[in-house]
Amino acid sequence: MILNDEYYMQHALREAEKAYEEDEIPIGAVIVINQKIIARAHNMTEQLNDSTAHAEILALTSAYNFLGTKYLPDATLYVTVEPCLMCTGALYWSKLNRVVWGAADEKNGHRRITSPNFPFHPKTKIRTGVLAEDCALLMKTFFQQKR
Repeated sequence: MILNDEYYMQHALREAEKAYEEDEIPIGAVIVINQKIIARAHNMTEQLNDSTAHAEILALTSAYNFLGTKYLPDATLYVTVEPCLMCTGALYWSKLNRVVWGAADEKNGHRRITSPNFPFHPKTKIRTGVLAEDCALLMKTFFQQKR
């Protein structure tokens, strides 16, 4: 089995599908260290009645608790959709090694407001577009059903 960005993004997509099934905006995230998933989460803003309960924030909290730390310099976050400005702020403080996302979010993604690599930590590497079509299709299907 090849453990690459696409492999881990498929796991993030499974989390997004859980959100979809729970009538949450279908965004999923996993955090990986040394080729092991240490945290996984999906959007839970409706279920928790909390506008900050985004997949990225919940995955970070889970990873911090798992490792007993407040920084993740050896970790990679995989998230199905470009992080919003709030989430990029949290990702900055996590000091992640890498952030990988699938679909762009022209409406709510951080790049609508910021430059492509800011506000991520200067040492954080960014990769975009991993399984972008699959990630975008889940979002499109969700919002089409809402209309």
